[in-house]
Amino acid sequence: MQHRFFALISRMRYIGRWGLMRNTFEENVQEHSHMVAVLAHGLAMIQRDILGQPANPDRCAAAALFHDASEILTGDLPTPIKYYNPAIKQAYKEIEAVSCRKLLSMLPQELQPGYAPLLEESEPEVQRIVKAADKLSAYIKCLEELKAGNSEFESAAHQTRQSLENMHLPCLDWFMAHCLDSFRLNLDELE
Repeated sequence: MQHRFFALISRMRYIGRWGLMRNTFEENVQEHSHMVAVLAHGLAMIQRDILGQPANPDRCAAAALFHDASEILTGDLPTPIKYYNPAIKQAYKEIEAVSCRKLLSMLPQELQPGYAPLLEESEPEVQRIVKAADKLSAYIKCLEELKAGNSEFESAAHQTRQSLENMHLPCLDWFMAHCLDSFRLNLDELE
């Protein structure tokens, strides 16, 4: 029997993000998931090594890699629709859960318990950090679009920044104070 999980995961690159926005450069779910994993790992490292609070950077990075895996089967529903009202938000969460269970069923039974917590994250602290990294990745995308002169992302940048500030997550606040402005720099300024 051939297990299709990994072949489907590789198709994350075909799912575009920001479908309702004019993009200066396209972003797909695979690229986004990689950046979210980098950011989640970094946030957890900040929480553990700078702020002295418990965190598992490796678990956060792994969970972030799979945080949008359900979109392989559902597609990327635009944020204004996904969060339009509580009923739609709840229905979409149920659709995501069904999608995650379907993906899990495509793994050998022996691997399913190891992947289940990555696809259906239940550890609250990991979930908080991955959610913050997901939002942070979206905000960085907005900054990059604005830097390229695309004013289409002004409103999204403002709303996303506000959401980040409202999270009141110390490792995120530290990142925003000490790392975020560097995303506004050009290559020469970064070196």
